[in-house]
Amino acid sequence: MKKFLIPITLFAVVSGLLVYALYLMHAGHYSPHDIPSPLIGKSLPAFTLPRLDDPKKTVASESLRGRVYLLNVWASWCGECRTEHPLLVELARQQAVTVVGLDYKDKRDDALGWLKNLGNPYEQVLVDADGRVGIDLGIYGVPETFAIDKTGVIRYKKAGAITEEEWFTTLRPLLRELGG
Repeated sequence: MKKFLIPITLFAVVSGLLVYALYLMHAGHYSPHDIPSPLIGKSLPAFTLPRLDDPKKTVASESLRGRVYLLNVWASWCGECRTEHPLLVELARQQAVTVVGLDYKDKRDDALGWLKNLGNPYEQVLVDADGRVGIDLGIYGVPETFAIDKTGVIRYKKAGAITEEEWFTTLRPLLRELGG
């Protein structure tokens, strides 16, 4: 009987923690998307990546400076990206914000087909085929979106799909404050 005491106790503790975490999420006190980024207030990590529309052309992170924009990390295989996409298309249609796409660990043909079928809200799409830039950005899932200021500093990070409410209450005011 004593040999079962430790596993049973560990199971009870882990189960209790899980129940408590679920309670916090249900009560609105915690969301797994609320993980803060250590990159807030720091420069966007340096990179040079190929463009989705023309892989022979590359874009360096330094070339994106001088304007406020959203960097949206997405993939054609991502279900939550599909949920967020209509809002991004509408924001692009309204010219409400410049959005640069970062296609993450995706197949080029799949990404091109996805944009052709669902619309392309991106000023340009960069390809992070091996996920190395994603690692530098601390990406743990897609979609993730970063608000970048004119000097190339990350001012905000959203893990998960951007909602209309978040656009109006958080992102739009922040972008206006940053001069975008």
